[in-house]
Amino acid sequence: IFAGLQEYVEAVSFQYFIKTRSLISVEEINKQLIFTAEDREETTNMTSNSHDKEPHTWSLKVTPVDYLLGVADLTGELMRLCIGSVGNGDIDTPFELSQFLRQIYDGFTFIGNTGPYEVSKKLYTLKQSLAKVENACYTLKVRGSEIPKHMLADVFSTKTELIDQEEGLP
Repeated sequence: IFAGLQEYVEAVSFQYFIKTRSLISVEEINKQLIFTAEDREETTNMTSNSHDKEPHTWSLKVTPVDYLLGVADLTGELMRLCIGSVGNGDIDTPFELSQFLRQIYDGFTFIGNTGPYEVSKKLYTLKQSLAKVENACYTLKVRGSEIPKHMLADVFSTKTELIDQEEGLP
């Protein structure tokens, strides 16, 4: 169930970021995972009274570790959003995402190797996503005026492939 909760955190965090341009808290996520339903106790004569209904509450709890791992996965989605926005001619979003990803990365570096093993593993991927976004921003700033907007996506996809090859990724 932990992998599913991390995927849920990633999805909810991405949706929240799209709407608010900020990071959702673990408390807010946990509030969304409380479910209430009324259970009707059947009587022998099949009549229903209001005091026959008893509310039941179910909840899931996202642990701080699952939250961190989900947020780390979110960074990959934000990196793809950055590259996609450049392909659509949006040159403001990459700079906004760069700052946001830098804040997340800085937060993860405070945890460093003191956290669970999975967190330090995801830190490497987070760093790659940040590097790709910062590279996109650098290219936009330095060469953006030279490259026609319709060709920017090709430039970034080629650079992303080169970064992946240098780091030994498929």
